Amino acid sequence: MILSVNQLSIRSREKTIVNNVSLSIKKGEWFALVGQSGSGKSLLSKAVGRLLPSNLQVEGKIFFNDVDLLSLSTKQIRAIRGQKLSYIFQDYQGSFTPFRTIGQHFEEYQKVHGIPSKSRKNNSLEAIDSVGLEAALYNKYPFQLSGGQLQRISIALALLLSPDLVIADEATTALDSVSGHRILELLAKRQKETGCTILFITHDWRHVKRYANRLAVMKEGEIVESGGKHRILDHPQHEYTKQLIQAAPTLGHRLPSGLKEVEKDEPAYS
Repeated sequence: MILSVNQLSIRSREKTIVNNVSLSIKKGEWFALVGQSGSGKSLLSKAVGRLLPSNLQVEGKIFFNDVDLLSLSTKQIRAIRGQKLSYIFQDYQGSFTPFRTIGQHFEEYQKVHGIPSKSRKNNSLEAIDSVGLEAALYNKYPFQLSGGQLQRISIALALLLSPDLVIADEATTALDSVSGHRILELLAKRQKETGCTILFITHDWRHVKRYANRLAVMKEGEIVESGGKHRILDHPQHEYTKQLIQAAPTLGHRLPSGLKEVEKDEPAYS
């Protein structure tokens, strides 16, 4: 397992927000963490990279490549974050400094992680090209790019140093449906090329159906169900999971996973 979260709890002074959560993610897979707003899924994802605000207390273990991230110093976690573990956030515009060019963002990102100055620009241009954008954007400012272009740049930055794990937290929520679809297709393409693992935070079952290998369902800070995509979509066990799937739009007469109905003596899913 590339990532194992063991009995993780996140507490504020007033209440427990994430309660005793455990999950494991295999290397190279697309793992979806699904739940309604306020379920705790984003807080859980931020806890992995030690990005939670200081007023929240974290207990438990988070093993990434067999290293407990919660035991590392601030300097050690910064060395991992961005290089071995990276994020793509919903608020992609907030990820950019308005008075810095796109090229300067790439320059700073590499400088922090010790990439030699002579190779930084070439790395940046290759990254920009890898997400289907023109080299001319290197000298532009964030406000000169569309939302879809900025989110593509976010993906290029997140994958720039070939991280082992990419955490995409509601990465398409702020985009229109067409742009969001293109972003996820691009992320899937880059995952296939780089072999990275993706932890995908979402409330959209259409994306789960299309991209995920396995998933976990969160409700009120707890994992209520986890397993393979086909098993959960076609045969959910928990009542909350059933309600979420029933409320999601479906097409045609196929199973929710998209598989065809089969005879009783044939396997319904893998």
